[in-house]
Amino acid sequence: MSEERECCSHRTKERSEKEYKDLVHRLNRVEGQIRGIKGMLEKDAYCPDILTQVAAATSALNSFSKVLLANHIKTCVTQDIKDGKEETVDELLKTLQKLMK
Repeated sequence: MSEERECCSHRTKERSEKEYKDLVHRLNRVEGQIRGIKGMLEKDAYCPDILTQVAAATSALNSFSKVLLANHIKTCVTQDIKDGKEETVDELLKTLQKLMK
């Protein structure tokens, strides 16, 4: 089971190998899309074509955020609530407010 621990006043989370690989794979895909967008700009691609690729990259990054948030709720938040750390709910609400800007 994943653990959360305090380290040098920075919170960290140990992820399973599967979760880690999935998240890195998603980020690698986004990184490739961003490089592609930069290449399109360098080649003077037509603006709507670039914007279509930007929308795809944005969607991929949003998907990454949803997966990360779901994993956070299923592990850290759930465990903290079980441990009586109700401040974690406030932290989650603040995080959700930032994501919904």
